[in-house]
Amino acid sequence: MKSADIRQAFLQFFNSKQHEIVPSSSLVPGNDPTLLFTNAGMVQFKDVFLGEDKRSYSRATTSQRCVRAGGKHNDLENVGYTARHHTFFEMLGNFSFGDYFKQEAINFAWEFLTSKEWMGIAKDKLWVTCYEEDDEAYTIWAEQVGVPKDRIIRIGDNKGGRYNSDNFWAMGDTGPCGPCTEIFYDHGSDIWGGPPGSPEEDGDRYIEIWNIVFMQYNRSADGEMAPLPAPSVDTGMGLERVAAVMQGVHSNYEIDLFQNLLRAVADVTQAKDLEDKSLRVIADHLRSCAFLVVDGVLPSNEGRGYVLRRIMRRAIRHGHKLGQKDAFFHKLVSALVYEMGDAYPELTKAKAQVEKVFAAEEEQFAKTLEKGMAVLEAALAEVKDKQISGDVAFTLYDTYGFPFDLTADIARERGYTVDEAGYDALMEKQREQSRSAGNFKVDYSGLVQLDGATEFLGYDRLTETGSITSLIVDSERVETLIAEQEGCIVLNHTPFYAESGGQIGDTGYLRSGDNVFEVTDCTKQGAHHLHHGRLLAGSLTVGQAVSAEVDGEVRAQTARNHSATHLLHAALRSELGEHVTQKGSLNDSVKLRFDFSHFEPVTPAQIKAIETMVNQQVLANTAVATTQTDMQTAQDMGAMALFGEKYGESVRVLAMGKDNFSVELCGGTHVNATGDIGLFKIISESGVAAGVRRIEAVTGLNALQLVDQQEQQLGAICDLLKAKPEKVVDRVAGLRQELKDAEKQLQEAKAKLASASSDDLINQAQDVAGCKVLAASLDGVDDKSLGEMVDKLKDKLGQAVVLLASVQGEKITLIAGVSKALTKQVKAGDLMKFFAPLVDGKGGGRPDMARGGGTNAAALPEALSQVSGWVAEQLG
Repeated sequence: MKSADIRQAFLQFFNSKQHEIVPSSSLVPGNDPTLLFTNAGMVQFKDVFLGEDKRSYSRATTSQRCVRAGGKHNDLENVGYTARHHTFFEMLGNFSFGDYFKQEAINFAWEFLTSKEWMGIAKDKLWVTCYEEDDEAYTIWAEQVGVPKDRIIRIGDNKGGRYNSDNFWAMGDTGPCGPCTEIFYDHGSDIWGGPPGSPEEDGDRYIEIWNIVFMQYNRSADGEMAPLPAPSVDTGMGLERVAAVMQGVHSNYEIDLFQNLLRAVADVTQAKDLEDKSLRVIADHLRSCAFLVVDGVLPSNEGRGYVLRRIMRRAIRHGHKLGQKDAFFHKLVSALVYEMGDAYPELTKAKAQVEKVFAAEEEQFAKTLEKGMAVLEAALAEVKDKQISGDVAFTLYDTYGFPFDLTADIARERGYTVDEAGYDALMEKQREQSRSAGNFKVDYSGLVQLDGATEFLGYDRLTETGSITSLIVDSERVETLIAEQEGCIVLNHTPFYAESGGQIGDTGYLRSGDNVFEVTDCTKQGAHHLHHGRLLAGSLTVGQAVSAEVDGEVRAQTARNHSATHLLHAALRSELGEHVTQKGSLNDSVKLRFDFSHFEPVTPAQIKAIETMVNQQVLANTAVATTQTDMQTAQDMGAMALFGEKYGESVRVLAMGKDNFSVELCGGTHVNATGDIGLFKIISESGVAAGVRRIEAVTGLNALQLVDQQEQQLGAICDLLKAKPEKVVDRVAGLRQELKDAEKQLQEAKAKLASASSDDLINQAQDVAGCKVLAASLDGVDDKSLGEMVDKLKDKLGQAVVLLASVQGEKITLIAGVSKALTKQVKAGDLMKFFAPLVDGKGGGRPDMARGGGTNAAALPEALSQVSGWVAEQLG
């Protein structure tokens, strides 16, 4: 029974028991700060269990996408090394919200698993556990269902505290919870392991396949267990585990879904050993990474984005272990879409975005992987006590972008451990530096330790005198910088804004007499502003005073775009709803880019309304007010925190627009009044991930330039169409209809030509063992017409094998067709697999129809001459 069939059967079974089929929710829990990811089927119903939400149904069933790779439920360490652990899995669930309870839930589970109409699993292969204090569940299993008492195991508080039990389930440290009863499948005595509760329970013989949680309590942060408004049921059945049972295999990685993915991974990585654990790691991580991106998570150095990054980099590193030096991970998305796209259409829709995110992360990680591995190998060679120091682990993270889990994973493979406590201490001590280096940018400051701090004075001035505290060239501190040398200069105080919060760093010059340093970028490392660039003339030394001069025009235009971003954010929330939150931004001197949460395209009418709203605030020309205060006061003022910013005890609140239209926390530079922004013009709106949209816009002179360009283009179009501007739309509509009519006539002419050509081709067919064989080449026939010709020729020739090739430039289109009466002996797919390589191509298909392509037109005549012989061999 295939995985897809099991998924569908489960939903159908519970639907027949009056359960509403509810779609899988996002892997990012909505409005729930207690969870990193959706880790169980009940997450989307949490508020229902708590009595804070009402649904139109009291019974539900789902196939829920889940990730366990961080927080309380973290299986990352085991993935690839055990038969059943995954970062991503599908949890099939049925739920009762104050409707049925223990008796019905237990009987539903047993019926689905054991009845011949559904799964038909042998009853003597199933074991049951229940909470030691749950006499009701035990009685139902023993007396109603009839499970032998020696296969019912009662498990108490076996984890060191009250309600800390394998059979007392909780979604997290807080929230709905209650006793549970589990069903285990016995894979047989040839697999090591003992039943649950025994010393050998960690073996793989007895595998949990079903867990029924009786939701009775809500656990608060102080540990108090308050009864829920109505006892409810939360059931979970792991699709992958049940598929292993139904397909007669032991490991989840042997089921159909994973076997297809493993073959795809082996094909892309050119791995020969299909049992290699690295293939399993990659196949598993492919699923979690792809669906996290689908749900709007992007690789980053924090939170969910960091978990995604570490999973992705673990997969990429295992590809490296297999000898794959080139980017490969993004090439696997198509295979995943093929396997799971039907069940989850959102994956199919986001395929291009997922591939793009994967490819970008692979490219970034490739820059550091080789160097990082060299550092780790060197450290391993010197270790004497089988433990890698926290300092090495921190350096690998801070400098080379190795997540701690990746270092620990590699160490474990070699029989080593890692000093996690030492690593954590260094992370705490150098948090600011690690965040800066955590961007994984190749810069001059990568390995340099800096003392002191840079004071930023650029909010109200563009020039300032500062003293050089450090000079850096090629990641080394130097005392002197000479002409034409590229490097990095650190000052004690500066007017240069360092890249942060989506705003680019300032550009300009550092001068000391005739000594001139051109600043092309300014970034942060901890408390320091790093001025990147090239010394144009003279020399500079540590301790020397310089005049720091910011490019005022670039700063002004960047400030216009940054301030407009704040107004845009407020306008989006006003027009689209309060669910809109910032997911990323980029503000430079050319344009602004703003990413935000929204689950559908913004309509043209909404874009116009948003654009108008922002321009109304610009025209109001109200002063932009900044306030330095504490976080609590800022929150009381209604300030929103910007994506990617870090805030200390004192925060900067920025208010702009009429009646405080926008109030946000922001450390960037801005205009003095909204009128300074000038014209605001949106130039594009698009989707960048599931639930994430992007708007790009221009302001000031850039917006005016855009309008000028559009007017020039409209004028040119008017000249070409010989129409006035107000008549252009009608003229284009008329031309479009004329083109549509002409295309229809062209298709009709092609069809007639194809029909005539097929009549001529009939005479070229050869008799081979009682059937007609036709292999011919045509010039300039499109794919659709070629297929129609194959069908017509088969009909006219009777029992026939037809292969047609059409040459268009350097591309050869191939289509093969076989009469159905012949497909037992001659298969079109096999013919295409034989023929396509002869013209440097590939192809395949069904027994009666196959398609392919090639690139070697010169080899086509010889290849066509071999078709009759190949058919003769098949007919034998």
